[in-house]
Amino acid sequence: MDIQLKDTVTNELINAKILLANFKDMPLKDDGWNFNWRELFKEEGIFYKVVLNEYSGKPEGLIKMTVENKDMLVLNYIEVAPHNYGSSGRYDYVAGCLIAFASNLSFEIGRGHFIGFLVFNSKTKLISLYESKYGATRIGGQRMYIDPKAGRKLMKQYLGIIKE
Repeated sequence: MDIQLKDTVTNELINAKILLANFKDMPLKDDGWNFNWRELFKEEGIFYKVVLNEYSGKPEGLIKMTVENKDMLVLNYIEVAPHNYGSSGRYDYVAGCLIAFASNLSFEIGRGHFIGFLVFNSKTKLISLYESKYGATRIGGQRMYIDPKAGRKLMKQYLGIIKE
């Protein structure tokens, strides 16, 4: 899927892609990432990456998703590359594009009452960010979800997709 990221140095939008990821795309904690993606890749799941150039192999961000009970899409892990962390990161919109992409998949993969719902666990310090920036709702503890209305808003904002 074609997307655009914001280059925080030039303030320009640059073209990027969200693609299926494979083992060789997975970075290690030693590379500065918070998660050991190579270990995570050994577990069952669907992995996607954001890349500036689909041939470079260097991910700007990664997600891992699974389907629970054959009807609910769960965002298990999301991380932006270390050089994209926080307000001083090089590329903005990486996380937003990945969350919007996962929300879009939730309409395709979700079944029954879970169509369009994206469920995830948040780090405690990120709960308010997910609520304010991405429209997520807290279920209890660290469990959160993005409902179809919030998902559609994210898809329009970050992916240019309008889904009825």
